[in-house]
This record gives sequence, structure tokens and C-alpha cells, in this order.
Amino acid sequence: MALGVAAGACAYLLGVPGWWCVVLAAVTPLLPRFLTAIVVGAATPGERERAVRDEMSGTEFEDYVARIARSVGVPVIMTPLSGDWGVDLIVGHRPHRLAVQCKRQSRPVGTGAVQEVVAGAPMQDCTRTMVVTNHQFTPAARKLAELHGCALVGGAELPRLRSTIRRLTQPIEPTST
Repeated sequence: MALGVAAGACAYLLGVPGWWCVVLAAVTPLLPRFLTAIVVGAATPGERERAVRDEMSGTEFEDYVARIARSVGVPVIMTPLSGDWGVDLIVGHRPHRLAVQCKRQSRPVGTGAVQEVVAGAPMQDCTRTMVVTNHQFTPAARKLAELHGCALVGGAELPRLRSTIRRLTQPIEPTST
């Protein structure tokens, strides 16, 4: 309230018409709350994002990732629940197949997911690897993935999953020597 009175008084001393000073004095106390609401609103996931992150089971999350991969126009094989060598989805054509591990969790994903998909990829005849989660990754998981060339797609990157799959299923360009 004091901030509003001070803003109105300053505006009056600068020669602003009286009715503008009153409006400025009334609006100024609301400004910090308004700006805070804008920041909080921008950081809050929308309804479509919340459904993906919070309301799916692990199997539904795998189906969701598989639908996105199919929308890119590449074949998708969903592996059985057991005996899959740590690979949930096989995406793309040989020899550029992508092994995908899907993790729908309420906490950051650790190194185990990266280890599983990197170890299981050769068993499933895949040359590239990726872990997809609704959450984030631990720093150790990020470091291990970087060492093995494993792509990580966390909750904030889910809107870009389609383009990531498209990029990873393209043939590797030969380098000139």
C-alpha cells in the first residue's frame, strides 16, 4: 500500500494529471503479484503436458512414445515385457535402428536406465540408443549417456521427441577423408 501511495505522489510531483496519479497508486501494489503470477503460470505445465507426465502408467507411457515414433513414419517394434534386454522399443530400419528405454517415474532417472539400453541395444540389433522419461535425469546418468552416445529426452524435452527420433533414425552421413 505504501508503495502505491509513493508511486502516486511521485507521479503528481512529475506533473501527471491527478486522476492518473490515483490509478497509478491503485495499480502499483498489484504489480508484484501480477508479475509473480506470470512467471508461475509460464512454468506450470498445461493440461496436455500434465496428462503425459502425471496420469499415465509405465505401459501407457511406452505406447505414447511408440505413437510419436510411428508419426515420424518409421516402424516401431514393442518388445515383450520380459526378456527385452532393457530395450522397450525398437525404432527404425536396419542398420540404423534405435533402441529406446521408456521410464515413467516420479523421481529423476539414474544410470541404470542408460546402462540397460546401452547393453541391450546390440542384443536387439540396434546401433543407436535413447532413454525417454516424463521426469529428468541425474547428473551421473547424463554423464554416462554422453560417454556412450545415448540420447536423453526428459520431461521438458518431450515436445521435441518427434524431431529427436527423426534425427536419430536417419542414416549416418559418411565423412570424407
